[in-house]
Amino acid sequence: MINPNFVIVGAIINLFGSASYILDTLKGKAKPNRVTWGLWAVSSFIAFAAEIKQGVGIQSIMTFMVGFSPFLIFIASFFNKKAYWKLGKFDLICGLFSIAALVLWYTTKVGNIAIVFSIFSDFSAGLPTLIKSYKFPETENFVEFGTSFISALLTLFTITDWSFKYYGFPFYIFLFDLTAFMFIKFKFGKTLNRYFSKK
Repeated sequence: MINPNFVIVGAIINLFGSASYILDTLKGKAKPNRVTWGLWAVSSFIAFAAEIKQGVGIQSIMTFMVGFSPFLIFIASFFNKKAYWKLGKFDLICGLFSIAALVLWYTTKVGNIAIVFSIFSDFSAGLPTLIKSYKFPETENFVEFGTSFISALLTLFTITDWSFKYYGFPFYIFLFDLTAFMFIKFKFGKTLNRYFSKK
């Protein structure tokens, strides 16, 4: 395991990614899905609160940043009309699932269950953006997801107690953001579409 202070290094790296996404949003290059980014902020802040309640410690900084960065991006999306991804029925359904998970968290108020529901909420909110990253990678920013999965990986390397409250949310974030990064950076969706169109 590495020094726990590397969580702070990961948080700083994450901030650079967020700054890149915010700049692209203000320029109208990136088009954030507001359902995703707004609910990502809420669900991650809830996971952060659950981790603090369970005494997770310094590793919870990563979870806080996973909420704080989307919050800034969500706000930035209102400063450029071109930076708004039009919402469809699927986006709203995912948003409702995300909100339902938050309600379930509130009714249980149990630490690990709160983290599970926060992960489900986060994934439900993020699914539209994951699909958008697959289909329209040019509307997203790979730096944000790349720095986020690096931050999550660094956090995982600092863990000495491998109980769910420590690794649950960081491990989920690592998997999700690595997938999004691959979709955006390497345009896997378009590559697969070209491959299957030739068949």
